Amino acid sequence: MKVTRRRFIAGTAMTGIALGLEPARSFAQQTDEQGRMYVFVIDLDRCDGCRKCTEACQTEMYVPPAWGGELQYDGRQPWIQVFDVGGGVSMPIPCQNCQNAPCAKVCPVGATYYSEDHIVLIDQNRCIGCRYCLAACPYQRRFFNWSDPPMTEQEKEIPYSPDYNIPHRKGVAEKCIWCRHRTKMGMVPACVEACRKAGMSALWFGDASQDTVSDGEQTVSLSALLKGRGAYHLKDEFGTLPSVIYLPPKGGVS
Repeated sequence: MKVTRRRFIAGTAMTGIALGLEPARSFAQQTDEQGRMYVFVIDLDRCDGCRKCTEACQTEMYVPPAWGGELQYDGRQPWIQVFDVGGGVSMPIPCQNCQNAPCAKVCPVGATYYSEDHIVLIDQNRCIGCRYCLAACPYQRRFFNWSDPPMTEQEKEIPYSPDYNIPHRKGVAEKCIWCRHRTKMGMVPACVEACRKAGMSALWFGDASQDTVSDGEQTVSLSALLKGRGAYHLKDEFGTLPSVIYLPPKGGVS
């Protein structure tokens, strides 16, 4: 999907916020009992638009087909979607894991909720398919299973948990859940690992309260990674408190 240069520049100008030298204090997130404050950092200067992140997501999460099909994403839901914003710049957009999430507020049955480490999850045993959450998400990062998703024998053997949401089913909302089944084990999400293996290291994941993020191999200081880069959140003016931080391309958008 292509976003025009004008729309990209206008969006970043309106929504970008400088995080300064102490990013952990710039978030209104709550920490869990261990004090963790998970964040994604996406460096647009390093992303080449290869979509290896999306491919890894689809493989790891057995992502279901999209309604009408997504030709660029093998007909499946793009839980992390890569947008062409012009000038050779690509922008991956996963779930923003908002800490004031509209999707959680509008769910009438509490199917969308925060885990103990503040990752927004969906309990498909509770979801009634009302799709209020799809309408409420300002980032369009929610999807709906209109039909029974195909299921492999391997998927059938996976016990259901909101931490993994497999097997998938008809009539429920779906989204990126930051690979919580991996993060609980101290691993980075599959998209982050794939980006590093592709030689980009455009995606970083970590704990802002500890000032550390990792690409699955290197661990670096979050504040050092952000310093002087004009870091911003998407649509921050909506007050959603997203947990994804974007670093703009150093050369700007031409």
